[in-house]
Amino acid sequence: MKNNFNNNWTTNNNGYPLNGSEVERYISVTPDENQLRLACKPYYCFMHFGMNTATAREWGAGNETPDDFTIKSINAKQWVSAIKASGATGIILTCKHHDGFCLWESAYTDFSVKNSAFQGDIVKMVSDECRRQNMDFGVYLSPWDMHDKRYGTDAYNDYFCNQLTELLTNYGEVFEVWFDGAKGSNAVKFEYDWDRYFELVHRLQPNANIAICGPDIRWVGNEGGKTRKSEYSVVPSALRDTEKTMKESQQSEEQASALQKYSSTDEDLGSRSVLEKNAHLCWYPAEVDVSIRRGWFYSKNENITVKSAKKLFNIYIDSVGNNCTLLLNVPPSDKGVIHHKDVKALEKLGRLISSVTEKPIMIQKLGELTEDNGYIEYRFDSVKKMRYVVIEEDIRYSQRVEAFDLYIKKPDGKYKQVYKGTVIGSKKIIPIKGKKCIGACFVIRQSRSNPVIKSIGFYE
Repeated sequence: MKNNFNNNWTTNNNGYPLNGSEVERYISVTPDENQLRLACKPYYCFMHFGMNTATAREWGAGNETPDDFTIKSINAKQWVSAIKASGATGIILTCKHHDGFCLWESAYTDFSVKNSAFQGDIVKMVSDECRRQNMDFGVYLSPWDMHDKRYGTDAYNDYFCNQLTELLTNYGEVFEVWFDGAKGSNAVKFEYDWDRYFELVHRLQPNANIAICGPDIRWVGNEGGKTRKSEYSVVPSALRDTEKTMKESQQSEEQASALQKYSSTDEDLGSRSVLEKNAHLCWYPAEVDVSIRRGWFYSKNENITVKSAKKLFNIYIDSVGNNCTLLLNVPPSDKGVIHHKDVKALEKLGRLISSVTEKPIMIQKLGELTEDNGYIEYRFDSVKKMRYVVIEEDIRYSQRVEAFDLYIKKPDGKYKQVYKGTVIGSKKIIPIKGKKCIGACFVIRQSRSNPVIKSIGFYE
């Protein structure tokens, strides 16, 4: 047949076994309920705000006092409104960064907003505003603390757990808890009691995912918005090794820019050749964290570095549209508001994201494919200028598709290949650039057992 559509998963499956005990082992790995909810809300925002905002640093110095936090007010409503306008569904606030300063009125330290010129609890102000605007709220709590004298002793684990308990019990539902592995090269060698931290989260916020140094969400491996060509969710369980994540995280303030250019050397994390060598597998989807600016905290010197809406949208397509979640950092300024340049870019980003699916040509829910569905042809009612195709696997049944092609049927009746892909996962967004067509053909070349496709949508 023309275009070799018959070369698909129902025939030779690209030379790989379609079924068997090894394939069953792969597809038995599925997301839990929290991870399924995550896949339904794949874009949310970081907010780096705190002592570093007041002192114009990226990392603290370790000798700050509450008086150095000179910010006296914030506009939480403006923060949340700006993030919501971008299409994001939640906010993760840096409740305590590496400098150790707490944005809430913690009972376990004097180094917090309660002893500064600021009147109020910033964590409460932001979390309350998120509820008012129907946005999810998450917390970042830095394990490394360059201020607290207990750091490096067992007493610090108690301190950390006490503060984690405050954040998980006093501010309502938390959708994500973010632990990073960043630590200064001169920091005291110290092993965090990760199991104890995780148990607290699971007990106090059972619906929350634990990210990065955690078992639920994997760091993509860079801070520049880059993803792999094939971003698998079924990966070796060894990738959950918290200490390994820590070693690959920032070890100095200067390293931040290098990480933005860094592409992981482990390009292949989940192909059959990798999985067959690992006895233990897990569902561990990737999260892409990137800042709207050059730095993570606000600096007036970086106003010219605000990424354009077009660049942010490309990051969105390459992350959310490539089986990842996107965590976009938007740092409020020392005036207590999000700078107007950031607000403008976020508004435009929201419009661009909405434009992907606002003009549907055809949407079909498929489910589990059968031996009659090696390829699926679609006919449109007239000539269309197709701009996007959005494909979703039903990840309740794991991540199965390993290779697929997409063709458009031109007005003259001929087929033209417009995309050659590998994995799909929770979502694949394929830009088509307004090509004229009267139909399309979706060919799955390779799969782990029968593909289970939640939906495929074609959009003008």
